[in-house]
Amino acid sequence: MDRAGEIIRRLKKKYPSARIALYCRNPLELLVATILSAQCTDARVNLVTKGLFKKYRTPQDYAKAKPAVLEQEIRSTGFYRNKAKNIIGAAKRIVADFGGKVPRTMPELLTLPGVARKTANVVLYSAFGVNEGIAVDTHVMRTSRRLGLTTYDDPVKIEEDLMRQVPRREWGDFSLRLILHGRQTCAAKAPKCPVCVLAQTCPSKKVFFP
Repeated sequence: MDRAGEIIRRLKKKYPSARIALYCRNPLELLVATILSAQCTDARVNLVTKGLFKKYRTPQDYAKAKPAVLEQEIRSTGFYRNKAKNIIGAAKRIVADFGGKVPRTMPELLTLPGVARKTANVVLYSAFGVNEGIAVDTHVMRTSRRLGLTTYDDPVKIEEDLMRQVPRREWGDFSLRLILHGRQTCAAKAPKCPVCVLAQTCPSKKVFFP
Protein backbone atom coordinates (compact mmCIF):
# COMPACT_ATOMS: atom_id res chain seq x y z
CA MET A 1 0.00 0.00 0.00
CA ASP A 2 1.32 3.49 -0.86
CA ARG A 3 1.95 6.05 1.89
CA ALA A 4 -1.21 8.02 1.15
CA GLY A 5 -3.23 4.82 1.27
CA GLU A 6 -1.69 3.84 4.60
CA ILE A 7 -2.41 7.30 6.02
CA ILE A 8 -6.04 7.05 4.88
CA ARG A 9 -6.37 3.59 6.44
CA ARG A 10 -4.96 4.71 9.79
CA LEU A 11 -7.08 7.87 9.88
CA LYS A 12 -10.21 5.85 9.12
CA LYS A 13 -9.48 3.55 12.03
CA LYS A 14 -8.77 6.44 14.40
CA TYR A 15 -11.66 8.68 13.27
CA PRO A 16 -14.32 6.36 11.77
CA SER A 17 -17.17 8.89 11.85
CA ALA A 18 -15.56 12.30 11.31
CA ARG A 19 -18.06 15.12 10.92
CA ILE A 20 -17.86 18.85 10.51
CA ALA A 21 -17.69 20.63 13.86
CA LEU A 22 -19.82 23.57 12.76
CA TYR A 23 -23.42 23.53 13.96
CA CYS A 24 -25.86 23.61 11.07
CA ARG A 25 -29.17 22.08 9.99
CA ASN A 26 -29.24 22.88 6.28
CA PRO A 27 -27.00 24.07 3.40
CA LEU A 28 -27.68 27.76 4.06
CA GLU A 29 -26.66 27.50 7.70
CA LEU A 30 -23.53 25.58 6.72
CA LEU A 31 -22.62 28.23 4.15
CA VAL A 32 -23.02 31.05 6.68
CA ALA A 33 -21.15 29.17 9.41
CA THR A 34 -18.28 28.36 7.06
CA ILE A 35 -17.94 32.00 6.00
CA LEU A 36 -17.88 32.99 9.67
CA SER A 37 -15.25 30.34 10.48
CA ALA A 38 -12.49 32.14 8.57
CA GLN A 39 -9.80 33.10 11.11
CA CYS A 40 -12.11 31.99 13.91
CA THR A 41 -12.58 28.83 15.97
CA ASP A 42 -15.53 26.56 15.28
CA ALA A 43 -16.49 26.79 18.95
CA ARG A 44 -16.83 30.58 18.72
CA VAL A 45 -18.79 30.33 15.47
CA ASN A 46 -21.19 27.85 17.07
CA LEU A 47 -21.82 30.27 19.93
CA VAL A 48 -22.63 33.05 17.49
CA THR A 49 -24.80 31.01 15.13
CA LYS A 50 -26.90 29.62 17.98
CA GLY A 51 -28.73 32.93 18.10
CA LEU A 52 -28.11 33.98 14.52
CA PHE A 53 -29.91 31.00 13.03
CA LYS A 54 -33.00 31.70 15.12
CA LYS A 55 -33.28 35.17 13.61
CA TYR A 56 -32.17 34.51 10.04
CA ARG A 57 -33.83 31.42 8.55
CA THR A 58 -33.85 32.05 4.79
CA PRO A 59 -31.61 33.68 2.17
CA GLN A 60 -34.21 36.43 1.98
CA ASP A 61 -33.71 37.16 5.70
CA TYR A 62 -29.98 37.66 5.20
CA ALA A 63 -30.48 39.59 1.97
CA LYS A 64 -32.67 42.11 3.82
CA ALA A 65 -30.37 42.37 6.85
CA LYS A 66 -28.94 45.77 7.73
CA PRO A 67 -25.14 45.54 7.51
CA ALA A 68 -24.56 47.46 10.74
CA VAL A 69 -26.88 45.12 12.64
CA LEU A 70 -25.42 41.90 11.23
CA GLU A 71 -21.92 43.19 11.86
CA GLN A 72 -22.63 43.51 15.58
CA GLU A 73 -24.30 40.10 15.70
CA ILE A 74 -21.18 38.39 14.30
CA ARG A 75 -18.59 40.79 15.71
CA SER A 76 -16.89 38.24 17.98
CA THR A 77 -15.93 36.05 14.99
CA GLY A 78 -13.50 38.69 13.76
CA PHE A 79 -13.32 40.48 10.39
CA TYR A 80 -17.01 41.08 10.97
CA ARG A 81 -17.49 43.90 8.47
CA ASN A 82 -16.20 41.85 5.55
CA LYS A 83 -18.03 38.73 6.72
CA ALA A 84 -21.32 40.59 7.03
CA LYS A 85 -20.85 42.06 3.57
CA ASN A 86 -20.13 38.62 2.11
CA ILE A 87 -23.05 36.92 3.84
CA ILE A 88 -25.51 39.56 2.67
CA GLY A 89 -24.00 39.54 -0.82
CA ALA A 90 -24.11 35.75 -1.05
CA ALA A 91 -27.72 35.71 0.11
CA LYS A 92 -28.72 38.28 -2.50
CA ARG A 93 -27.01 36.23 -5.22
CA ILE A 94 -28.73 33.04 -4.02
CA VAL A 95 -32.11 34.77 -4.16
CA ALA A 96 -31.53 36.47 -7.51
CA ASP A 97 -29.68 33.75 -9.41
CA PHE A 98 -30.46 30.42 -7.76
CA GLY A 99 -34.11 30.56 -6.80
CA GLY A 100 -33.38 30.95 -3.09
CA LYS A 101 -31.47 27.65 -2.92
CA VAL A 102 -27.77 27.24 -2.11
CA PRO A 103 -26.17 26.06 -5.39
CA ARG A 104 -24.87 22.50 -5.62
CA THR A 105 -21.93 22.89 -8.01
CA MET A 106 -18.42 24.28 -7.59
CA PRO A 107 -18.67 26.87 -10.42
CA GLU A 108 -21.95 28.22 -9.06
CA LEU A 109 -20.77 28.36 -5.45
CA LEU A 110 -17.64 30.24 -6.50
CA THR A 111 -19.82 33.07 -7.83
CA LEU A 112 -21.01 33.83 -4.29
CA PRO A 113 -19.23 36.61 -2.37
CA GLY A 114 -16.96 35.22 0.34
CA VAL A 115 -16.82 31.74 -1.18
CA ALA A 116 -13.49 30.30 -2.32
CA ARG A 117 -12.65 26.63 -2.93
CA LYS A 118 -12.33 25.69 0.75
CA THR A 119 -15.80 26.98 1.62
CA ALA A 120 -17.27 25.49 -1.55
CA ASN A 121 -15.75 22.09 -0.80
CA VAL A 122 -17.11 22.15 2.74
CA VAL A 123 -20.62 22.99 1.56
CA LEU A 124 -20.60 20.53 -1.33
CA TYR A 125 -19.51 17.57 0.76
CA SER A 126 -21.10 18.20 4.15
CA ALA A 127 -24.40 19.54 2.76
CA PHE A 128 -24.79 17.58 -0.47
CA GLY A 129 -22.37 14.63 -0.25
CA VAL A 130 -20.49 15.81 -3.35
CA ASN A 131 -16.75 15.09 -3.59
CA GLU A 132 -15.61 17.90 -5.85
CA GLY A 133 -12.33 18.62 -4.06
CA ILE A 134 -10.53 18.57 -0.71
CA ALA A 135 -11.21 21.39 1.75
CA VAL A 136 -7.84 22.80 2.82
CA ASP A 137 -7.90 24.72 6.10
CA THR A 138 -4.98 25.50 8.42
CA HIS A 139 -5.05 22.00 9.95
CA VAL A 140 -5.01 20.29 6.56
CA MET A 141 -2.22 22.59 5.40
CA ARG A 142 -0.09 21.82 8.44
CA THR A 143 -0.66 18.08 8.68
CA SER A 144 -0.36 17.37 4.96
CA ARG A 145 2.98 19.19 4.85
CA ARG A 146 4.27 17.38 7.93
CA LEU A 147 3.18 14.07 6.44
CA GLY A 148 5.10 14.81 3.26
CA LEU A 149 2.01 14.77 1.07
CA THR A 150 2.84 18.24 -0.25
CA THR A 151 5.59 20.84 -0.06
CA TYR A 152 3.42 23.82 -0.94
CA ASP A 153 2.07 26.65 1.23
CA ASP A 154 -0.65 27.65 -1.22
CA PRO A 155 -4.02 26.00 -0.42
CA VAL A 156 -4.91 25.49 -4.10
CA LYS A 157 -1.63 23.71 -4.85
CA ILE A 158 -1.93 21.67 -1.65
CA GLU A 159 -5.41 20.60 -2.72
CA GLU A 160 -4.12 19.60 -6.16
CA ASP A 161 -1.36 17.48 -4.57
CA LEU A 162 -3.80 15.76 -2.22
CA MET A 163 -6.36 15.11 -4.97
CA ARG A 164 -3.69 13.29 -6.99
CA GLN A 165 -2.87 10.97 -4.07
CA VAL A 166 -6.25 10.44 -2.41
CA PRO A 167 -9.04 8.52 -4.19
CA ARG A 168 -11.95 10.79 -5.08
CA ARG A 169 -14.42 8.81 -2.95
CA GLU A 170 -12.28 9.70 0.10
CA TRP A 171 -11.81 13.43 -0.49
CA GLY A 172 -14.45 14.81 1.87
CA ASP A 173 -13.79 12.41 4.73
CA PHE A 174 -10.02 12.72 4.31
CA SER A 175 -10.24 16.47 4.91
CA LEU A 176 -12.50 16.04 7.95
CA ARG A 177 -10.19 13.41 9.44
CA LEU A 178 -7.05 15.47 8.88
CA ILE A 179 -8.75 18.41 10.58
CA LEU A 180 -9.61 16.24 13.59
CA HIS A 181 -6.09 14.86 13.65
CA GLY A 182 -4.64 18.37 13.53
CA ARG A 183 -6.79 19.45 16.45
CA GLN A 184 -6.37 16.40 18.64
CA THR A 185 -2.84 15.19 17.91
CA CYS A 186 -0.81 17.09 15.32
CA ALA A 187 -1.06 20.49 16.97
CA ALA A 188 0.85 23.46 15.58
CA LYS A 189 3.21 24.00 18.51
CA ALA A 190 3.22 20.73 20.42
CA PRO A 191 2.35 17.72 18.26
CA LYS A 192 1.81 14.51 20.24
CA CYS A 193 4.13 12.34 18.16
CA PRO A 194 4.53 9.55 20.78
CA VAL A 195 0.80 8.73 20.60
CA CYS A 196 0.20 9.59 16.93
CA VAL A 197 -1.36 6.85 14.81
CA LEU A 198 0.55 8.20 11.81
CA ALA A 199 3.96 8.30 13.51
CA GLN A 200 5.30 5.25 11.66
CA THR A 201 4.60 6.83 8.29
CA CYS A 202 5.36 10.47 9.17
CA PRO A 203 8.73 11.94 8.03
CA SER A 204 8.34 14.82 10.51
CA LYS A 205 8.21 12.65 13.64
CA LYS A 206 11.96 12.89 14.20
CA VAL A 207 11.74 16.68 14.11
CA PHE A 208 9.35 16.83 17.06
CA PHE A 209 10.19 13.56 18.80
CA PRO A 210 13.77 12.48 17.96
